[in-house]
Amino acid sequence: MAERLDFELGRARLRVKRAEKSLSRAKEETDRENGVAVNIALCCRIRAARHCVMEARERQTSIVTGRHQMTSYRNETEDLSS
Repeated sequence: MAERLDFELGRARLRVKRAEKSLSRAKEETDRENGVAVNIALCCRIRAARHCVMEARERQTSIVTGRHQMTSYRNETEDLSS
């Protein structure tokens, strides 16, 4: 079970990194001289990237919280069996 949580946590970290990288690339594009239509599209892309970063961080937090709860439960059951 712990291996699965480690795997899920690793995947969540990668999601966060990918989303943050996508957001930074979109922000870099806004610094260039583009047309109005391109800038509007970039604003939509930035908004979507921020949403992805937020969701990825929430997922990572829920995995870490679940892992902590599992460890606490395991420690409690070990104490009871002693």
